[in-house]
Amino acid sequence: MATTIETDLREVLAKIDNRLERIENDLTEFKAEIAKDMTVLKVDMATVKADLTTVKEDIKDLRGSQRSQIWVLIVTVVGAIIKFGFFPNP
Repeated sequence: MATTIETDLREVLAKIDNRLERIENDLTEFKAEIAKDMTVLKVDMATVKADLTTVKEDIKDLRGSQRSQIWVLIVTVVGAIIKFGFFPNP
């Protein structure tokens, strides 16, 4: 009980060729899209690097500001201790 299907070899090869052409076109489009995405990623990466540099500079400024505030607090506390410790109210 075998079924025999007769088809022309040229038709089969033409179908295969058409499918391969569609696959090649899809692949070419895919490569073009990836190239565009890579360009966008490179631009975004440059932006991120610039922002990161800015954030690093801001952190350095904050650390310097924090250190000076700590010294002001220490001097104020020591001054208060000296005033109330050595010169009590009458």
